[in-house]
Amino acid sequence: MHIEWHALATGFALYLVLEGVLPFLSPSAMKRAVGALLDVPETRLRVFGLLSMGLGCALLYLIRA
Repeated sequence: MHIEWHALATGFALYLVLEGVLPFLSPSAMKRAVGALLDVPETRLRVFGLLSMGLGCALLYLIRA
């Protein structure tokens, strides 16, 4: 298996840019969003994480195929 480090680093950099958009544009909304996560049950967070990973893997498969 050959890893394309340049593509991986590019994807990670894009992830960081997207993660920084909300805190930059609206720090108060970010604080509210993080505060709201404290009230969400762990099971629901785990299901959301699993679905997010599954969607990401499916998208990667479609893009790379």
